[in-house]
Amino acid sequence: MGVFKKEKEYYKSVDLDKLTGMMETYLREDRWKVQVGNTEDGKLIQARKGGILRDIFAADRALNILFTRTPSGFKVTMGVGKWLQNIGVTVIEAVLLTTLFLVIDVPEMLWNAEIENNIMKKLDEFVAQM
Repeated sequence: MGVFKKEKEYYKSVDLDKLTGMMETYLREDRWKVQVGNTEDGKLIQARKGGILRDIFAADRALNILFTRTPSGFKVTMGVGKWLQNIGVTVIEAVLLTTLFLVIDVPEMLWNAEIENNIMKKLDEFVAQM
């Protein structure tokens, strides 16, 4: 796992469509712009907050939450990456892996760490409900 992303493995079988739907609803209610795409082994949620300064300076960046099925449950990888315009039905893994996680500066990294921690806590709550 790299410095610019978080990973967590869950040893529980869940419906990824339902789980990502719950996370998508939570993010939208918190005023995030959200798009969801399918991957070969799971789902990708991209979320970004709006605002004039954010739109000007980080228009192509998003919080990426990748849900991947594993033999024992699923894994979540979260970090800052490139906003993929109009995610299609299936996100191609090669494109995803090259743009999913970007190097970011220290102030943004600290802001993102707080956001990621809050989202991971919410994700833990959702998984516990399933």
